[in-house]
Amino acid sequence: MNKILRGVIKYRQTIREDLVKQFEEIKNNPQPTSVMFTCMDSRMLPTRFTQSRVGDMFVVRNAGNMIPEAPTYGTSSEVSVTTEPAALELAVKRGGIRHVVVCGHSDCKAINTLYRLHQCPKEFDPSSPMDNWVRRSGYSSIKRLNERIHRGPSIMKFDSEVAPSQSFEAIIDPMDKLSAEDKLSQVNIFQQTDNPVFICFQINVLQQLVNICSHQILQEHLESGRLHIHGMWFDVYTGDDYLFSKDKKRFVVIDEKTVDKHLSELNARCPLPEDQDGPVAFAKAK
Repeated sequence: MNKILRGVIKYRQTIREDLVKQFEEIKNNPQPTSVMFTCMDSRMLPTRFTQSRVGDMFVVRNAGNMIPEAPTYGTSSEVSVTTEPAALELAVKRGGIRHVVVCGHSDCKAINTLYRLHQCPKEFDPSSPMDNWVRRSGYSSIKRLNERIHRGPSIMKFDSEVAPSQSFEAIIDPMDKLSAEDKLSQVNIFQQTDNPVFICFQINVLQQLVNICSHQILQEHLESGRLHIHGMWFDVYTGDDYLFSKDKKRFVVIDEKTVDKHLSELNARCPLPEDQDGPVAFAKAK
């Protein structure tokens, strides 16, 4: 607590005045542009690595950046009473948000736990909230991992039953160099002849995109093109961010050389002018 309280004093002496001005600017007309689901890991600082300001983005954090799949795809009277679908409804249906981002990261302790329980089921502790959370919420990711191991380095299909237009394909570890655990939660890096391109595959992040689509409350927004979902991945060792490219079927680093290509793909996939429902459209980096 000493560090927290001393930090408050430092905040008051440095950035408090600027933040109060930002609060005042958006007081009557906040316009967040996205909601990000990310991990509670203390190394994950999404507002830092996206350089977001006050009011730019909703952030929802949990162990393993998981969004539980709707129990019955939202088609019955059963309602998903957990934080994640509630946040989706608040941000999308009530707040008009058009972009949902799932951001995973390297060295994720929740994913390591998930894989350990998959390898050693007897280690599962029924009294552990953490073990129950990752096993229940990560079950679909483990199924995908087993599929990848069984089929080898081929294209995997991530299909959405509720929102078919959101289905996509991904190539997981095309060189087949990664261990099973790495295929689930780590990174595959390879180098092209004259331009290093770092490509990250993370099954868990991609599965969460499908899980989001399972919630019936979002179907109309997804199928009409008013809502778009994106997968990101952050390397806690290098500080690099990656975005999943549906065109390339893989994660591609976000840097000065790739950002305009990312934006072109996003604009092509998000054709409706964003000012119809809120924020401004994607713009080229300056």
